[in-house]
Amino acid sequence: MKNEFLKLFLIMSLLATPLASQAQEDTTTQTYDKTDIVKEAGEFFGAGAEGIADVVEKIFKERGRPNAFIKGEEGSGAIGIGARYGEGNLIIKGVGSSKIYWTGPSIGFDAGGNYSKVFTLVYNLPSFDVIYQRFPAVEGSFYYIGGVGVNYHQSDNIILAPMRVGVGLRGGVNVGYVRYSKKKTWNPF
Repeated sequence: MKNEFLKLFLIMSLLATPLASQAQEDTTTQTYDKTDIVKEAGEFFGAGAEGIADVVEKIFKERGRPNAFIKGEEGSGAIGIGARYGEGNLIIKGVGSSKIYWTGPSIGFDAGGNYSKVFTLVYNLPSFDVIYQRFPAVEGSFYYIGGVGVNYHQSDNIILAPMRVGVGLRGGVNVGYVRYSKKKTWNPF
């Protein structure tokens, strides 16, 4: 009986070691590394992405490796009360991609309009359906001819880090939310 127990213990020990290293390997294979993100964002933004590597470096230091990202475009405007409308593709590592839309109202000391290309790093997203919700957003921005801006939106454990390169003239501070959905809508609420 002792020999059988010892054999079973040895077999379990040998099996546990590869499982532990495989679990660690699975988390890195299911997330994007910094090189991949800088390449994707650089290709997406093109010539306007001069400072994108620095912005990505900052986000990776603060948040780590994302498991998804969104590439899209948005337009927004405000005179005290504002609205934003966007659309793009959500890509989850190892899962695939899906079309996504977002809208959101804002209120604050904010005026002007802008059009931006948006590359959003997404953290802790287990599936496509989980992103279809509202994410609180507080923004302070000043868009002029161009530049890269980034802020964070969080709901429960899901964190979004949208990076924007845009054109327009808009300045101010506002609060609101961004709602992601499967279907396009003109209702910002």
